Amino acid sequence: MSRTLAIIKPDAVASGKAGKILAHLEDAGFTVRALRMTRLTRAQAGAFYAVHQGRPFYDELVEFMTSGPVIPMILEAEDAVTRLREVIGATDPAEAAEGTVRRLYAESKGRNAIHASDSDENAAVEMAFFFSRHEQLGLEG
Repeated sequence: MSRTLAIIKPDAVASGKAGKILAHLEDAGFTVRALRMTRLTRAQAGAFYAVHQGRPFYDELVEFMTSGPVIPMILEAEDAVTRLREVIGATDPAEAAEGTVRRLYAESKGRNAIHASDSDENAAVEMAFFFSRHEQLGLEG
């Protein structure tokens, strides 16, 4: 089993879709190992998405991710990173496969309901961004 980070984004939280998304993830075989609701500051969102700094969508992304509460969570499953990316679908919901989270719940390419880590290495960094080492170690028992 491995772990990855997912974030239910402000659009899905505001529209009341967080519970449906969470149920979808559990139905797809993921176990929630940690979860919280928080609101990112501009500095936090900027740091989290620093890899995109300088790209045309960076400022819009930071603005969007600070527009309301988000729900970061640690999910566990076999090959969690790859599996989660399959379950959530393509960034653009119009291109996402039928039955994926983004096809079902995203509003647009920019307001796409959920974030998922794109590699095991990034998952480790991203989980540490939202959850302390103590919280992550506490998941073992």
